[in-house]
Amino acid sequence: MMKLEINNLSKTYPNGVKALQDVSLTIGKGMFGLLGENGAGKSTLMRIVATLQDADSGSVVFDGIDVAKDPQALRKVLGYLPQEFGVYPAITAEELLMHIADLKGIAKTSQRKEQVHALLKKVNLWEDRAKKLGSYSGGMKQRFGIAQALLGEPRLIIVDEPTAGLDPRERNRFYNLLSEIGENTVVILSTHIVEDVSTLCSDMAIMGNGRVLLEGSPAEVERNLKDRLWIKEIAKPELERYSKEFKVIASHFHLGKLQVTVDAEACPGDGFEAKASSLEDAYFQILARNEG
Repeated sequence: MMKLEINNLSKTYPNGVKALQDVSLTIGKGMFGLLGENGAGKSTLMRIVATLQDADSGSVVFDGIDVAKDPQALRKVLGYLPQEFGVYPAITAEELLMHIADLKGIAKTSQRKEQVHALLKKVNLWEDRAKKLGSYSGGMKQRFGIAQALLGEPRLIIVDEPTAGLDPRERNRFYNLLSEIGENTVVILSTHIVEDVSTLCSDMAIMGNGRVLLEGSPAEVERNLKDRLWIKEIAKPELERYSKEFKVIASHFHLGKLQVTVDAEACPGDGFEAKASSLEDAYFQILARNEG
């Protein structure tokens, strides 16, 4: 069975930052969400898996390929959409995809054309295929990025922070596109946006300070907090007092009123009401516990 096995991976940068500390994950077919704040170690992990960086220790094996020993074999089956996806502004989408297809080893021109045209239609860029990439919107660039990641029918796809900066409609389109490709492939979605994971992923892990803090299905992660969350509307100046008195895991404005969510075994009284847990609450709680 096709899977990605990450074993005891560690990486410390020359400036002393411990980007990864003994990270182990087993990831099977489908969409896997890697959730964490910026600086949690997600991008370092993705770059090591994508053969762009070496780990100090540990191993990454995909479908029998040892990534450190045979990076070239991994690159042949990899589709990668990095966080900062640079495009060549003066070239058209079709031209650049044809060039990337050539680099990926699709030798026959007819095959390249067939795959490029099919992908342009799939990502809804067919009508814009002859436009220069420099004229593309953020959402169009992301869809182009997915098209280039899908060239060569990869078995492992990595997308790093794909929806940051997209408007809600573009994000929705992107979700639909990603959910289609996740069925027969290992897809890793690295993000700090909880909605990305709750919408798309059947399995997930939360990272913080270079470590895996929790893994499981989004539903299992949510269940961690069942019957422990309480919510109350407060005045803004009261937030500091509540933060000292209670374990506040989140505070946000709703219809102009400040609401605090606290983690407690029993109802704190004082106007608090029970709150159904969400993946976002579980995420904030795990991060708060890790910081504490």
